[in-house]
Amino acid sequence: MNWNRIAKIIRKEFIQLRRDPRLLRIVLAAPVFQLFIFGYSVTTDVTHISTAVLDEDHTSASRALTESFVRSRYFDFDSDLSRPDQVDRLLDTGKAQMVLRIGRGFARDLARNRAAQVQIILDGSDSMTASIISGYANGVISGYSTRVAAQRLDRIRSRIPSVPALDGRLRVWYNPELKSVYFMVPGIMCSILLVVTTLLTSLAIVKEREIGTLEQLIVTPIRPSELMLGKTVPFVIIGFADMTLVLLAAVLWFRVPVAGSIPLLFLLSFVFLLTTLGIGLFISTVSRTQQQAMMTTFFFLLPSFLLSGFMFPIENMPRPIQLITYAIPLRYFLVIVRGIFLRGNGLAVLWPQVVVLAAFGIVIMSLAAARFRKRLG
Repeated sequence: MNWNRIAKIIRKEFIQLRRDPRLLRIVLAAPVFQLFIFGYSVTTDVTHISTAVLDEDHTSASRALTESFVRSRYFDFDSDLSRPDQVDRLLDTGKAQMVLRIGRGFARDLARNRAAQVQIILDGSDSMTASIISGYANGVISGYSTRVAAQRLDRIRSRIPSVPALDGRLRVWYNPELKSVYFMVPGIMCSILLVVTTLLTSLAIVKEREIGTLEQLIVTPIRPSELMLGKTVPFVIIGFADMTLVLLAAVLWFRVPVAGSIPLLFLLSFVFLLTTLGIGLFISTVSRTQQQAMMTTFFFLLPSFLLSGFMFPIENMPRPIQLITYAIPLRYFLVIVRGIFLRGNGLAVLWPQVVVLAAFGIVIMSLAAARFRKRLG
C-alpha cells in the first residue's frame, strides 16, 4: 500500500470540495444550521398551553385552584367560560388545548372532607402533547390537594401532640432542571454525523463514475484499497470537523453540559464513523447515479431516525420492532453520546455498546470494501 498515492487522492478530494462552494456550505454550514433549527424545534417541553376555565363554583377555593395552574407557568388562561356548551366550540376550533371545569359544590366538598372532583378536558388530536398536558395538570391538582391536606393537618396537630407523616423528597440526577434540550441536542449531533458522512460517501464514488474520472483512476497504478482509503479518509476529517462545530454550538450556545470525557467522545465517534462510511461506500457501489445514491441513503436514514431511540423510546415500541432496532448502529451511538454528555459514563459502562458498534463497523466496512473491489475489477 502506497501512502503517497493515498495522500494524493485525499488532496484531490479536498481540492474538488473547495471548487464546489455549494457542497462546501452543505458540509460545514448546514450541520450547525440544522442543530439550531432542531435544537429549538425538536423538544418534548410543552409550554404556553392555551387553557379555558369553566368555574361553576365561584368560591375562593375554586379561584385558588385556578391560581395554582397560573403559577405553574405552563398554562395560559385565554378564556373564562360561563356555560358548558361553550367547551365544544373552543376545542373544535383549536382555540383551547385544555379546559379546566370546576363543578358546583367544589368548596363544599372540601369543607366536608369529601373528594372534590375537577374535570380536565383535553384536545386529544395530538396524543403526545395531550399526554404531557395531562401530566402537568395532574401535577398541579396533586400539589393543590397536598396544600389543602397540609392545612387540615396543621389544625389537627394543634390538638394532637404527634401525627405520623410521610415526607417524600424528589431528586433528579443528570438533568435536575429536566430540560429536554440536554437530551435532544446530543441526539441531533449523532443524527447530523450520520447524515453528512453517509450521504457524502455514497455520492463520492458515483460522482466519479458519472463524470467519467473513475475509469481514469482505475487505469492508474492506484490499488482498489488505496482508492477506497483515499475516498473515505476525507469524510472522516469532515465528520470530525462537523462534530467539533456542532459540539461547540451545543456547549456554548445551548449550554448543554458535558459531564464525561471529550477525547473519549471523539474516539468512540470514530468507531461509529466506520459504520456510516461503510454504509455510504456500499451504497455507492450499488448505485449508478447520484440520484439513486441519494434516494437509497434516505431510505436507510429514515428508519435509523425513527427506530434508534432518537425521538421515541424503544421500550414503548412493539416487541417485533424492538428486535429490529438491534440492527441499527445509531441506537448504540445514541447511548454512547448521551451517556458521555449527561451521565459522564466511561468505557467501564459503555463497553457493551462500543463492542457491538465496532462489530457493526468491521462487518459493514469489510462488505463495502469487498463490493468496492469487485465493482472496480
